[in-house]
Amino acid sequence: MKTIVNKLLYLVLLPILTLGACAPVPSTKPTETAPVGKLKVIATFSFLGDFVHNVAGDKVELTILVGPESDTHEYEPTPSDNKALADAAIIFEDGLGFESWLGNLYSASASKATRVVVSEGVKLRQIEENGKKETDPHIWHNVDNAMQMVKNIAAGLSKADAANAAMYKANAETYLKKLEVLGKEVETEVAKLPKDKRKLVTSHDALGYYADRYGFEIIGSVISSVSTEAGEPSAADFAKLVDAIKATDTRAIFLESVTNPALVERVAKEAKIVVGPELFTDSLGKSGSAGATYIDAVRHNTNAIVRALGG
Repeated sequence: MKTIVNKLLYLVLLPILTLGACAPVPSTKPTETAPVGKLKVIATFSFLGDFVHNVAGDKVELTILVGPESDTHEYEPTPSDNKALADAAIIFEDGLGFESWLGNLYSASASKATRVVVSEGVKLRQIEENGKKETDPHIWHNVDNAMQMVKNIAAGLSKADAANAAMYKANAETYLKKLEVLGKEVETEVAKLPKDKRKLVTSHDALGYYADRYGFEIIGSVISSVSTEAGEPSAADFAKLVDAIKATDTRAIFLESVTNPALVERVAKEAKIVVGPELFTDSLGKSGSAGATYIDAVRHNTNAIVRALGG
């Protein structure tokens, strides 16, 4: 009787045992997205992520919260962002209100990460919105400012990961030399455009630092704000912008990569000017595009502006 019972138990348990034997063994090998021993780093948006990547190389696990072709102003954090902040050792941010959602996300995640404001040391510009002064957060469009941001990133990484400080410093120096060359390229390209034609009209107020540094006049923008969240202009503001364009010999209005083209096209039609090539202002483009990296984006933006206004 005992033998029969044992046989019955064997027949019942056999499928279970076999299934367990055939099941895959969980891998202990680290994945590319979760490398062991690497500093976990957050960059809040794509331009900043590119800077961090150039300084850190493969020594960190980098998470970019707002990736290419996404609007940081209107971004809504996800549960995965919450976890990324909770696990991070360091967060690199613009720190000028560009990431208006970051404070709440940081608190909700109970993160202990060090927050590094990369705009430290940059001379900031102000813009008037609704009768009050606001700080323009789009500092990276002046290449000199981008260089300061890279220096701040290198310092932040070196402090958090002293063992790799020499490498961060060397990478930063290499990248800074490339940015220095880029800055000279921009100056040379802009010099081809007569000063009386250096007049910019864009989707929103994103190119103020660029204009100040390279000698352009901002005629206006469709959304008269440093943020795309401001909404559509009133009929009066729309008419005022059209009149301002007509009063100059401005030839083009520039659409930014993360904004709706409808209003820009309407302004162009009313003012009888063309819509210039798309510019990368708040976000990088996808891989392989003309704005896939910071250097690519600045080079593309400058060439597009000079050709459209000088043609």
